Amino acid sequence: MAAVTAVQATATAQDAVTTDEAALPLIEDPSRVSPKDARQLSRQFFDRLVVLEEGTHEFQYVRNTLIEMNLSLVRYAASRFRARGDSMEDVVQVGTIGLIKAIDRFEVSREVEFTTFAVPYIVGEIKRFFRDTSWAVHVPRRLQEARTELAKATEELSSRLGRMPTTRELSELMSLSEEEVIEARKASNGYQSASLDAAVTGDAENGESVLADLLGEEDPSLELVEDFHSLAPLIAGLDDRERRIIHLRFVEERTQAQIAEQIGVSQMHVSRLISRILKQLRAGLLEPGVA
Repeated sequence: MAAVTAVQATATAQDAVTTDEAALPLIEDPSRVSPKDARQLSRQFFDRLVVLEEGTHEFQYVRNTLIEMNLSLVRYAASRFRARGDSMEDVVQVGTIGLIKAIDRFEVSREVEFTTFAVPYIVGEIKRFFRDTSWAVHVPRRLQEARTELAKATEELSSRLGRMPTTRELSELMSLSEEEVIEARKASNGYQSASLDAAVTGDAENGESVLADLLGEEDPSLELVEDFHSLAPLIAGLDDRERRIIHLRFVEERTQAQIAEQIGVSQMHVSRLISRILKQLRAGLLEPGVA
């Protein structure tokens, strides 16, 4: 993808970095910057980007460095879709487009962490990719390929025989077993899905309804399962007092004043402790390989 290829073209911009008081650090390999350092450096680079003229060498250096420094966000988001079976390289490429959009639309004045702002863009781009390219239901790749061959074989035999071919005739032409031909036929049903607005005939009492009326509601809590799974080892790594504070605040839903009274410190200290613990957990979640 052209947008991703452009990310790699940063070497020629090294000599264009200014040497005045607002100069930025020259990062030889931004992709090797840790997520924690990337968050700190990103603030400096965004502050600089907003005052630069688009199209200049320095603008390109700052923008491309921001992209490469924050690729760990893309890898983290992409790891959540590993079970889909698609090439992770393709998913990361698509997610990088979302990262670039986030960088181009981020406004420092909003006082929002870039990671918080960027992840929805990245995930949204990946979900759009799956929506536009995936089958209606997940079908193994071998059956997807068999479906294509089945369509060709059916057309060829129908033309030759003047009728629809039997399963045995198709299996002989395709050099597959009859069971595999039947599987390929079933897989064809997964390529297209019925519209949720399709009419469904009901009973005499309810009359006609649409397919969507028969579907259950999405449980938003399901999306939290993966986050809880990722957080578990990170929370286990906290000390006893930190785990107790997290439990009191987010499980028992105690106020900071109540927590302060229980652990024997000031409310201000509790506030600082919660902020530090959450920052530590967030950093752990964004580390590459955590899923």
